[in-house]
Amino acid sequence: MSNETLKIKRRGEDGNKVITVRIKEETLTAIDKAAAESNYSRNELINIILSHGIKNLEIV
Repeated sequence: MSNETLKIKRRGEDGNKVITVRIKEETLTAIDKAAAESNYSRNELINIILSHGIKNLEIV
């Protein structure tokens, strides 16, 4: 057995943060449908959508 130290990062130190949001049921249903069709997890798809949205946001 190796004596190498197992090094792990603390949760939240990977650049990701856990948050809670409220969304409408129909939005969640649409996200789940798109996730199933695209073979992405709900989390992955939400991150893709949010990343795209914030990059293309214009506040007027």
